[in-house]
Amino acid sequence: MDHRGAPGGCPAGPTNMPLDYSKLTILVADDDFEILALVAGCAKKLGCRVVEANDGEEALKLAREVEPHLVVLDVMMPGMSGWEVCRAIREDMSLENTGIIMLTGIGERLNEMTSPLYGADEHLDKPFDLDELTDLMRTVLERRHG
Repeated sequence: MDHRGAPGGCPAGPTNMPLDYSKLTILVADDDFEILALVAGCAKKLGCRVVEANDGEEALKLAREVEPHLVVLDVMMPGMSGWEVCRAIREDMSLENTGIIMLTGIGERLNEMTSPLYGADEHLDKPFDLDELTDLMRTVLERRHG
């Protein structure tokens, strides 16, 4: 009899246990401090640890240091765009399980077509409803880490 897997000979695999949001980290990046505070507030409402960045370069640096479970990126930031950060995260094997949500005010159609090309899990257009953002964060975290 093969007893590999979990201790006690039980097969390894998903436990279907609810996520413990207090053990998850969300990185939020936006150059607009008001939006940054609103998005960070949504992440904190979930009970997650929150790390904040004000531009693309800082977001990528923090993503590599912290290895967050989810990154919420504004598309239009000075220096590196959110899409460039998204692509860099997707190319970094240590961040392969990181979920990504893109936020932008550049237009729903463009965001809908472009964000998936860079590897984003989801996108949301500004202005957005805070409850909708919180639900989207929860959805991506559950999909990636649940």
